[in-house]
Amino acid sequence: MKILIVDDEELIRDIIKNYCENEGFSTIEAVDGNDALNKFKSNDDIDIVILDIMMPNKDGFTAYQEMKNLKNIPTIILSARSEEYDKLNGFDMGVDDYVTKPFSPKELIARIKAILKRSNTYIDCYTYKTLKVDYKAHSLLIDNKEIEITPKEYELLIYFIKNKTHALSREQIINEIWGYDFYGDDRTIDTHIKTLRKRLGIYRNLIRTVRGVGYKYEEK
Repeated sequence: MKILIVDDEELIRDIIKNYCENEGFSTIEAVDGNDALNKFKSNDDIDIVILDIMMPNKDGFTAYQEMKNLKNIPTIILSARSEEYDKLNGFDMGVDDYVTKPFSPKELIARIKAILKRSNTYIDCYTYKTLKVDYKAHSLLIDNKEIEITPKEYELLIYFIKNKTHALSREQIINEIWGYDFYGDDRTIDTHIKTLRKRLGIYRNLIRTVRGVGYKYEEK
């Protein structure tokens, strides 16, 4: 799932991005309406748009109307404007939800999931370029070819994806994946990471070694 986040405030974009990526979503950012329209045109795999109203160059409502003329994508308005008129205007235009600032990031994520499920867009999978992890089938595919992966390697991969951009210590990984059943040492973790990287092939560098800490999953 890919989400286009449109807001002229970098802090707001960063907060939404971090929460979305922690849920396994991919994100694209835009700083104003014109930038949003350009990103929308150049990325045909966007599944939902989070859109501010008050932005320079082109406001959110205008950008939404132009995007909608190209392709009808689920859209959530995220705005400091809480007047009833603005909300009704948004819904009349066809937006799926209207969230006012300040907002709860967790609630926003819940609204995103609810909208994607209603629109039959929400699929239990993670995609990055030609890599796909199907959560329902517990499978890993690269270039549409299923890659053999052990249950523990799969659990590791999912844990990394769910914690993208976060440096994870070996202790954290052990507690999450093995819990009290773990009787090995750090070298056991390193061995599992090594074999997982082999499974990932051309995407092996998505799992980075963080010196003195552990590992981090990071999209390039």
